[in-house]
Amino acid sequence: MTDAITIRRVMEPGDPAIAAFGVLQNRTYFEPDMLIPAGFIERLLRWQTPQRQNLLLVAERSGQVVGGTLFHAFRGPGTGFSSYMATAQEVRGQGVARRLHDARMAALDGAVGGRVAGVFIDVVAPDRLTPQELEEERAVDSDPVRRRAVFGHLGFRQVDVAYQQPTGGEQGGPVTNMDLLYCPHDPATTVPVHLVLDTMRAYWQDWLGEHRTQRALNALAAQAQPDGTFRLTDPTGA
Repeated sequence: MTDAITIRRVMEPGDPAIAAFGVLQNRTYFEPDMLIPAGFIERLLRWQTPQRQNLLLVAERSGQVVGGTLFHAFRGPGTGFSSYMATAQEVRGQGVARRLHDARMAALDGAVGGRVAGVFIDVVAPDRLTPQELEEERAVDSDPVRRRAVFGHLGFRQVDVAYQQPTGGEQGGPVTNMDLLYCPHDPATTVPVHLVLDTMRAYWQDWLGEHRTQRALNALAAQAQPDGTFRLTDPTGA
C-alpha cells in the first residue's frame, strides 16, 4: 500500500518544503534558469500586500515533496497567475495535478475575498521550440505536448493572442516561445480584455516597471476582438 499524498500551503519562509520545491522545479523543467529560484520564493512569501498575495502549495508523500504550485492572487482584478506547477514523474497519473489545481483555486478564492474569476499561466508552445530545446525537454522526462494536454484537462484554455514575456529571452529580449492560458472558474469561450490586462499589469509591474509594462500591455490590447474580449481555444490545438 502506498503512502497517502497530502496537499498543504507553505506559510513560513524557512519551511524546508521551499527548497524541495526548488529541486522539483529543476528536475521537471528544461530551462530551470527561467523559473523563480527557491531563495526568491522565500522572499515572495515574506512579501505580501493587500493587493497581492504570493502562495505556495506542495504535495507531499512520506514527508517528501512530490508536487507543488507557486502562484499569485490579485485582489484588484480578482484573478490569479500561476508561475509554476509540477508533479514528480513517480506520481504522475495519480490525480495529483488535479488536487493541486483544485486547492489552488480554493486558495485564490480566499485570497481575493470571494470567487476568483480564474487563473492564468504561460506555457511553452511546442511548435516554437528548437530541436535542442526539445531534446532538453526529453532529458528531464518532460513532454511539452503532454503538458498542454494536462492543462487542458484541468480546464485551461488558450488565450487567442500573440503573447510574449517581456524579458528573459535571448540577450534579455522577450520570450517568444510561450502562450498564455486561462482557466476560468466557470466555463467560458472568451475572456474580457480588461481581465487579461489588469492581471498582467499586477503580475509584471513590480519587476518590469510602469513603462515596460504598459508597452507590453499595449501589444496585447491591440489584438482584442471588437467586443472587448479574447477568444479562448483548445490549448492542444484540437
